[in-house]
Amino acid sequence: MEQRDYRKHKFLMQGSILAIAGILVRLIGLFYRIPMISIIGTKGSGYYTSAYSVYSLFLILSSYSFPAAISKIISERLAEGRFTDVKNVIKYAFILAFVVGLIMFSIMYFGADIISIFHRKRLLRFALRALAPTLFIMSFLGIFRGVFQGMGNMIPTAISQIFEQIANAISSLVFAYILFNRGRIANLIYDSEEYAYAFGARGGAIGTGIGAFTALVILFFMFLSLLSKYKKFLNNNNNYPLETQGIIYRVLFTTMIPIILSSTIYNLTTVVDDLIFSNVLSFMKSELNIVVLWGVFGNYHLLFNIPVAVASSLTSSIIPSISISVAQNDVREVVLKVKYSIKYTMLIVIPSFVGLFILADPICRVLFKEHLDILINVLRAGSIAVVCFSFATVTNGILHGLGLYNIPLKHAFVALIIHIFACLILLIPLKLNIYGIVIGMIIFALVLSILNQRYINKIVRYKNSSFQRRYILTYILMLLSAGIMGISVYFLNKILLNNIFVSGTYISMVIRLIICILVAFFVYVFFIIMLGVVRKRDAQYIPFISKFSFILRG
Repeated sequence: MEQRDYRKHKFLMQGSILAIAGILVRLIGLFYRIPMISIIGTKGSGYYTSAYSVYSLFLILSSYSFPAAISKIISERLAEGRFTDVKNVIKYAFILAFVVGLIMFSIMYFGADIISIFHRKRLLRFALRALAPTLFIMSFLGIFRGVFQGMGNMIPTAISQIFEQIANAISSLVFAYILFNRGRIANLIYDSEEYAYAFGARGGAIGTGIGAFTALVILFFMFLSLLSKYKKFLNNNNNYPLETQGIIYRVLFTTMIPIILSSTIYNLTTVVDDLIFSNVLSFMKSELNIVVLWGVFGNYHLLFNIPVAVASSLTSSIIPSISISVAQNDVREVVLKVKYSIKYTMLIVIPSFVGLFILADPICRVLFKEHLDILINVLRAGSIAVVCFSFATVTNGILHGLGLYNIPLKHAFVALIIHIFACLILLIPLKLNIYGIVIGMIIFALVLSILNQRYINKIVRYKNSSFQRRYILTYILMLLSAGIMGISVYFLNKILLNNIFVSGTYISMVIRLIICILVAFFVYVFFIIMLGVVRKRDAQYIPFISKFSFILRG
């Protein structure tokens, strides 16, 4: 019974490992992007953001689905002791990764000029070509991560992500600096001001590839260690008939394609937004600098993505875990995993949304130097996206874990169509420029969240009405706790600004921000405990809370 309970709730602990790694990765990304933006400027950030959004789309089409698909396929076969089938799945998956990675690399590298024309950024091609080899590397990286996640071990993925980002940070700064200076020489040769920014973005893109290669090397050696450890099991299929190459490829494609399609539509919004924004403003002959505004959007995206990392990391462990529970027909376990996956995510992202909204001014002034007024307003307007995108991400993972791959795909398609129409209305008749893109992005995530949750409610029914009432009350109290936190920090920030740190120096802003964040944390934790949002019975489901169960209500 104890072993069963351990397996039952292990997924949240494993998700927490990835969540912590994801937050560290985002923080490292934040801290290296800030000096990189100082080197290449907001305009350089605009080139980098556009190139990275295109790269992300190609990544989804090539290898983004590999970890989720491979982990699901391997976890199902391991549960039945089909070790030889697991070995064959890994072998054929690597062959598939080679072919897909090579195709995507070729399309992005040789199609860089055409993509740049569509984005109305002619020099975007430099960053695109620098990112193309990373697609090939990420295909193999996705297989390795899927293997370890399928075995319920998120530690290799977490370690590789951290070292990947560290290598990315160091090399991005070095190459951005070197190539930005070379771009200045190109500016003189071609009588232009754009080459320095485009070359600087190219340097940042090279760093992404070096980071991915570093992670690949780390996981390769971990994989060799894994092979030596389980070598004696690999030829044992426990009397199950061996799956043929055709069957394995069919399983791979039928598992991957729905994930690819839904993820493509889910992540297509940034590329679509870039195309709509650039072309609409060009068509309207706007005097606004398109590349600069897109750089501001990239800075905003960098900030709101930090708490969203929790949801995306937890999703990696949800899919194989819920798949096993569904296969075992354990309805209660499925209900609990769905409930606590959402609750665990919302516990973090709701106060994050409030904090970003209240502290937008000091956060932006501490982290960035250019175009601060518009960035502060964009962050305030788009802070709610933290909740919407996190909820959409975790519910996507739940539906995938339930085996309902086509449902998130349909929902994402509907949300994307609504999003496109909303952006066109917000940009053309209402002329909200970059704010229109931010609001449209929120609309997309909100529609997707509502559709996903409605379907989950149909499949995973809370038969106990009192249980459902407590579940709803939990979120009301969670919002109340975050609201009290927000009000407290708002007035604290005003007091510190007007009475103590009146010098307005950078150091005073940093100290003020740190004090506000610490107070916000302790106020929120105090109220979620006092109001019973987190109780002793939650300790066995939500990682790390068990260590503090002595201060929790029953």
